Amino acid sequence: MRPLHRLGFVGFVVCRAAIRQYRHRHRYHHRHRATPAPIRVDMNAPFPIRKECPPGACVCGREQLLDDPQADIRVLRLTKEEEKRLIARLEDVQTLDDLRRMQEKMHALLGITVTIEPSIHGVRTVRGFNIELADQPGLCKKTRQTIPAAIRRCLERHPEIAYAILDAQGLLGEG
Repeated sequence: MRPLHRLGFVGFVVCRAAIRQYRHRHRYHHRHRATPAPIRVDMNAPFPIRKECPPGACVCGREQLLDDPQADIRVLRLTKEEEKRLIARLEDVQTLDDLRRMQEKMHALLGITVTIEPSIHGVRTVRGFNIELADQPGLCKKTRQTIPAAIRRCLERHPEIAYAILDAQGLLGEG
């Protein structure tokens, strides 16, 4: 590249205009970017709450839950890190009593009600169990899928828990 003083007057003006456009474009570029939605933090919550899901990805009703002062916001205590810990604990359950204890703890601490019952069509595999979470505002769609999946993985690893559930229902004929 030739020095600016050797380009002549016309070349100098063109080059200087290009430099000015470049600087202007990059100096003010940050102003034209789309700003992310502000993170809403409920200052009245005595614990850290779950971050909001991407728009359109979930229909959990988190905003309505935060807007209602009388609402039960315990389910928002289940942050992504806490959800990972919960899933790991559900997968590590060893007995039916431990599973029932986990169900009680989830209901007491988070307000999540989990029902595990055999299907009306019979149980041939772990997929034959109906594992459902009660409808609750603030419970993320992904969480509604991962908790039953973790319980199914637990039942696959420990088939004696599945047999104990069936026996408790009287389906094995031993109860």
